[in-house]
Amino acid sequence: MHRPRLFAASALGAVSFFLLPDGWTFTARVLVAWNLGVWPYLATFAWLSLRTNAAGVRAIAKQEDASSAGLMVVMCGAAVLSVAAIVAELARGSHSGQSGAFVYGLTALTVIGSWLLVAALYTFHYAHLYYSSAENRLPLAFPEGLKSPSYLDFMYFALTISVAVQTSDVSVRTTSMRATVMVQSVLCFFFNLAILGLSINIAAGFAQGH
Repeated sequence: MHRPRLFAASALGAVSFFLLPDGWTFTARVLVAWNLGVWPYLATFAWLSLRTNAAGVRAIAKQEDASSAGLMVVMCGAAVLSVAAIVAELARGSHSGQSGAFVYGLTALTVIGSWLLVAALYTFHYAHLYYSSAENRLPLAFPEGLKSPSYLDFMYFALTISVAVQTSDVSVRTTSMRATVMVQSVLCFFFNLAILGLSINIAAGFAQGH
């Protein structure tokens, strides 16, 4: 309960799974339930990021952080597995019983949502690591001498790594933070490869259909 948004989103996704039509494949139900949990979480994440100033970030960073190693592994692992489930659903093709528009739409929502989820989790994680550090050992150095970054600043840093798999004009100053950034970079590198592969697969499917 220290992470209410994550807990609520997880509960919503779990309950949704059992309310979806029995005629759908197991994979389709899992993926739809995943999206019904992920997208509301991302919406609350965006709302929180836009309306919270630096003082608010400092106050709630620990509550919102998915900082425990176990939870980070579980959530990022679930994001990776959601992409693997999409690959399995696409492999079934017409045998899945779902229309092409449904499968391709679900693919887009799942991949984008999972990619953004990883960035959101790391945004909270970076905020926690920053504000839990001593002032003389801050793990990140922001441009213009910024000492009280907001969630938008941490989101900028996390999304830059997700997009470019490299750091931006924000300097990494400690070994522990370098390790954290390295893990996100490797994870996002394979995520981006998966997105590229799925995009080619979908484009090939459209080409064959026409």
